[in-house]
Amino acid sequence: MNKSRSLWLSPPSALQQWETFESVVRNEQASFFDGNAPIAGARAPGRLDIMGGVADYSGSVVLEMPIGEAAFVAWQWREDRIFRVRSLMPDSEGFNSETEISLDVFVSDAGLIRTPDEVRERLTGDPSTRWAAYIVGCFYVMLAAYSKVTQGHPDIRFGELGANVLVKSDVPLGAGLSSSAAIEVATMHALSEAAGIHPSDMTLAAWCQRVENTIVGAPCGIMDQVASALGRENAVIVLRCQPHDLLGIQAVPPGWRFIGIDSCVKHSVGGSRYTNARVGAFMGLKVIQLESGGKLLENYLCRMSPDEFAEYRDLIPETISGSQYTELYGRLPDVVTRVDLDSIYHPRACAEHPILENFRARQFAGLMQVAELRQLEQSQSPAASTGEWTAEQFGYKSAAGQLMYEAHASYSDRLDLGSPETDLIVELVREHGEAHGLYGAKITGGGSGGTVAILADSESAAAEEALTEVCVEYERRTGIRPRVFVGSSPGAVEFGARHILRG
Repeated sequence: MNKSRSLWLSPPSALQQWETFESVVRNEQASFFDGNAPIAGARAPGRLDIMGGVADYSGSVVLEMPIGEAAFVAWQWREDRIFRVRSLMPDSEGFNSETEISLDVFVSDAGLIRTPDEVRERLTGDPSTRWAAYIVGCFYVMLAAYSKVTQGHPDIRFGELGANVLVKSDVPLGAGLSSSAAIEVATMHALSEAAGIHPSDMTLAAWCQRVENTIVGAPCGIMDQVASALGRENAVIVLRCQPHDLLGIQAVPPGWRFIGIDSCVKHSVGGSRYTNARVGAFMGLKVIQLESGGKLLENYLCRMSPDEFAEYRDLIPETISGSQYTELYGRLPDVVTRVDLDSIYHPRACAEHPILENFRARQFAGLMQVAELRQLEQSQSPAASTGEWTAEQFGYKSAAGQLMYEAHASYSDRLDLGSPETDLIVELVREHGEAHGLYGAKITGGGSGGTVAILADSESAAAEEALTEVCVEYERRTGIRPRVFVGSSPGAVEFGARHILRG
């Protein structure tokens, strides 16, 4: 890696990215859009998980920032009941970049909408085209949502059509930056525009989560889809996942900057370790529901404070097999995952993580808010000495960074979702430390590899140099060249769906 290369270069603006994609649709890919209907398109960014991570499924507060990289989708209706889906993402072995899917996958011979299980089986059976489930799954979820008022029959506005769908994404797969949510949100937003159906912002995000849970089969929470849909540039979404209460959008305080370093070790939300962590958390919830004599918590562990959880902590088994759990406690209170009878789970640790992470995320959001307000006060009343002001701001960032380190340790110690490579990046950041403008770091999203989020000084030569040294040393020790993600961009709703005029 060239040490002189700046790590502070953001990707092109959202508008520049869109104009590039629009040009591709109108020129190089013009022949793909062979229907008579207009072309609707949308853009949706990936996200950097600042705090909260895998605690979302337990109802935690999460803090998510949209990144500069994004997914793009162009949608054009066609009348032959065939969905032609083409991906412009880099090909990989065993990956077909284009596929055709019949409307019959979604609608039975009797003219009724098929069940999610039927659709998932038909879309995910072939590994080479499984990726298309993220895209056409959006069509199915919208179709199914409107079947409630059509008594199970396809909506007449779009339920007898096919489509040409072009997909491109700059969000790397398996990097923990929510590439799947970016594709789902961009697709759903473009589809909504093409269909003339405009759900509320939160409904759009919830539909995208439903695609991932019921069609793709990945047991994710909703934070990724909300961040991609509702995010704001240079700001953090503050979301309480019960199921999706938007508490606010917090601007990144002056002097703060969030960076992502991708370990280039791929992770998967559908992986067994992530699933086991989620199942373990819901096992802990079930024990509390039974032992408390009816404290149901609306199925959200994070309705408990750390002090309340401490009353039940030792009643939750430290280790238990799936068969033992089923015999002792019955069904899991989770509609997305199931207990594997032959697996070994760690319910106590997996339940404790979201309780503590919710507390950390709330503290972190408070530190950001106070830092921003104090900076505003300082700008309006510069009576306080510069030295006092600098020390105060340093204290906020230092406390926030410590929360990130605690979150990272919990991923490994409680959930078994760490990795040697992400641990190395975090340790290198810690070694350079606050003296060089680096305050904290943590693994993001589903863990088990992927990207590390870092809190650093903004516009700091010392921080830039330290981050460069972190990347160089990581490559020297692992032989892997990391990727760096700098910058932010608007979410899909703020950017808006757009129509693309053919050239």
